[in-house]
Amino acid sequence: QVQLVESGGGLVQAGGSLRLSCAVSGITSSTDPMGWFRQAPGKDRELVAGIGWTNFRTYYAESVKGRFTISRDNANNIVYLQMNSLKPEDTAVYYCAAGNRWPISTGNVDYWGQGTQVTVSS
Repeated sequence: QVQLVESGGGLVQAGGSLRLSCAVSGITSSTDPMGWFRQAPGKDRELVAGIGWTNFRTYYAESVKGRFTISRDNANNIVYLQMNSLKPEDTAVYYCAAGNRWPISTGNVDYWGQGTQVTVSS
């Protein structure tokens, strides 16, 4: 019913910026809330940022507050994650996800994207 495709990952130096995009197709009414998660090798998948139907309801993990910004486009079919002041500990595979209730968490995700690698060098 919902397909999520991430893009925008890559290799950046510490202190740099990167913008991830999640293209949403299918039943877009099932994409409230949306979120970005990340998982590093040997680590649990963790929620980085969440967003409701509009840009007014957002959530950020303490580790990324002030550095990352989640947003939706006007058509609500693309979700972005703007990442600034990147740190080596931000290195992970980043996943776009659609959940079924607020707040989004790994336990209430209905659809996952394939993931995109973000590597931050020091």
